[in-house]
Amino acid sequence: MGLLEESAYKQGHRLIAGVDEAGRGPLAGPVVAAACILPRGLQIEGVDDSKKLTPKEREKLYHILTTHPDILFGIAVVDHEVIDKMNILRASLHAMALAVKELPEEPNYLLIDGNHLPPTHIAAKAVIKGDSRSQSIGAASIIAKHHRDLLMVEYHKEFPEYGFDAHKGYGTKKHVEALKKHGPCRIHRTSFEPVKTLVAGLMEIS
Repeated sequence: MGLLEESAYKQGHRLIAGVDEAGRGPLAGPVVAAACILPRGLQIEGVDDSKKLTPKEREKLYHILTTHPDILFGIAVVDHEVIDKMNILRASLHAMALAVKELPEEPNYLLIDGNHLPPTHIAAKAVIKGDSRSQSIGAASIIAKHHRDLLMVEYHKEFPEYGFDAHKGYGTKKHVEALKKHGPCRIHRTSFEPVKTLVAGLMEIS
């Protein structure tokens, strides 16, 4: 399970949720958070920081994590409009808090990836690089990342000119080139550069 979880169990906590998000860096699309409670003693081979896994590995583990009868999970999606309004850090923490609320049972302890805590009344610990130090955070990382990838593939069907199915909204060279050619679409984050400058330029022209 992991030292972080075992330490929490020894403190008397019964339901321990790992919490992580995906999509802080992209120029388009939502930020997605997941919370995951693994039963004590359950070890799932391959669960680690989602960024270290291939898409196929993530997909396989996502299926295992979201169909296992003893694993509890919650997912929250916070869209680009909220990100632009709140800023990405606050939107990410907001998504984490919402993901915890989506759990079928309320946990009594949270292990949060990163160095900030979401707004919650539940006892929590922020863990830097937690997705590689805690299996429950690693599980949440995989769920959040794969769920967001699925959403971006769906957006690709609506906006194929940007290539969201390949880069998932991150600022790759091809994505930036498409942005300059076509301008931003409705899911681009207008508070992020270079989208912000492109939007300002379009407003000046109009």
